[in-house]
Amino acid sequence: MSNGKSCCCSASSCCSIEPITPYDKNDKWVTGEIHTPKGSVPVVSANLHFKDLLGAWKVRWGIGRMKYKINPGLYAIGKPDHTSPVLVSANYKLTFDALRKELSDLDCWILILDTKGINVWCAAGKGTFGTDELVNRISKTGLSKIVSHRKLVLPQLGAPGVSAHEVTKQTGFSVVYGPVMAKDIKAFLDSGFKASKEMRTVKFTMWDRLVLTPVELVATAKSSLIVFGVMFLLNLFATRPFGLEDFIAYTGAVVTGAVLTPLILPVVPGRAFAWKGWLPGLLWTSGFIWYSGWFAPPYLLLAIGYLLVLPSLSAYLAMNFTGSSTYTSFSGVIKEMKIAVPLIAISAVIGLVLLLINSIWV
Repeated sequence: MSNGKSCCCSASSCCSIEPITPYDKNDKWVTGEIHTPKGSVPVVSANLHFKDLLGAWKVRWGIGRMKYKINPGLYAIGKPDHTSPVLVSANYKLTFDALRKELSDLDCWILILDTKGINVWCAAGKGTFGTDELVNRISKTGLSKIVSHRKLVLPQLGAPGVSAHEVTKQTGFSVVYGPVMAKDIKAFLDSGFKASKEMRTVKFTMWDRLVLTPVELVATAKSSLIVFGVMFLLNLFATRPFGLEDFIAYTGAVVTGAVLTPLILPVVPGRAFAWKGWLPGLLWTSGFIWYSGWFAPPYLLLAIGYLLVLPSLSAYLAMNFTGSSTYTSFSGVIKEMKIAVPLIAISAVIGLVLLLINSIWV
């Protein structure tokens, strides 16, 4: 950048200026570089390629989730100059992609913090999307030498991790909180950094909840392999071996806690997620036991065991959604866990003992 103007070169060309942000030149989402007084900055595309979409699908299913990240640093989109806005985000690539695809026809800088591959909301709670990292990243990129203004646009969901006055005190940059959704960023910038009430509203729609379920199912499926292995060993000398009906009962409890509960979350009475998972789990288990005829005297021990184990499993799985919901607060989650986890554990242990007795000795 010279005299307030930027200079671009293609990503494949040889540039003598050292890059501010290291990147893989084979990445299709990098389309070039902009030279600044502090070094070259990679220019990114607002278009998502097949590899980006495939990567998003894979992490939704828990494949390579903790490695799906980009290098922290400064990026450019369009042809930004010293007056262009600076948007701050996380280095979780799913978050980065969600932002850049909404920035077509805009000229701006994107300052990416090192959140260890975690999204903005969760990283703010963990402290990685925080004051210290933001101050550090401003210094490392030499941002004050690249832009003439002193304003940063942060995502609203990152607010819990950032002390705005401390950022200003240490760097001279003021913090403005942008809209909740990246799709509103253009309207926010066009309005002079003013957000409407709609932009400030955090929604948690059925679709928002549904997209979170695959990764929970995959994680539970991995743990279930251990459960099935134990059941197989018990069947070698069990009086009443575990069979298809037991598999269906278990799978139904998993689906109830990891899929059904998030989908019907607003209509299940109560506030605690453990309760919201336990109640549908109880209804599923009771219905299945009744259908299977296990309420009859020969199967009462089996029925009681499953009534203690399966709703507890659904409750535990439902609690995994507390960190991604707008219905909870950090203090509320801690309070719920202190009460619910011991109850779930006690119920599950007693139920498993009854099932073991029923399998081996009855």
